[in-house]
Amino acid sequence: MTTTGRGPDTGPGKLLGSGRSADVYEIDEAWVLRRDREGWGDAAAEGALMAHVRAHGYPAPAVRPSGSRTDLVMERLDGPTMLQAFAAGALDPAEAGAMLARLLRALHTVPGRTAADARVLHLDLHPDNVILTADGPRVIDWAQAEEGDPGLDWGTSAVILAQVAVSAEPVAAPARATLTALLADPSHLTEEGLAQALRRRAANPTMSREETGLLGAAGELVRSLMREDPS
Repeated sequence: MTTTGRGPDTGPGKLLGSGRSADVYEIDEAWVLRRDREGWGDAAAEGALMAHVRAHGYPAPAVRPSGSRTDLVMERLDGPTMLQAFAAGALDPAEAGAMLARLLRALHTVPGRTAADARVLHLDLHPDNVILTADGPRVIDWAQAEEGDPGLDWGTSAVILAQVAVSAEPVAAPARATLTALLADPSHLTEEGLAQALRRRAANPTMSREETGLLGAAGELVRSLMREDPS
């Protein structure tokens, strides 16, 4: 299937944004096309999981069939990401961390589709994958999602924030504050979930050598926050 400028058969339209492995194109005022440049994902499976969590009341974008493994057609969302809102001074780090925690807890009430005791995991929930719409936060980029134990999802979000917090980036201090808030209210992070998240991040082909090199310090930061007495 060739996708989509003004409809599903006309080719890509205006480029709206690019991530590590995918580009997002305009279809029309209501829909966008996300195209996987690397061919690592499965858009049909991702869309089915998004429809599943949405059917259970979780704030994922609506999707429609594309008939393609690399192209995902989904609802167009208006609003900044949490990261953009933070940069604009419209969201402080503590609010961001608490919002991520609420989104994780809500997601882990959604049952898995293949196993009754499994939960749906996003596995890439961080401030750049949450769009703040007029109707509330909406979670995007479900390419890494699977079913499993929630501790892994908490560990993944914590490690992503911690990698920024231990870096030399200007946003390192706010990232640490966001991480602290994420783990405070209350966290369902486990040592097993953290260890597994660190292993998976180390094997992630989209990460640079510099990012991978921060994982040791990131893990220690997360563990130090796990040990802190909230009282």
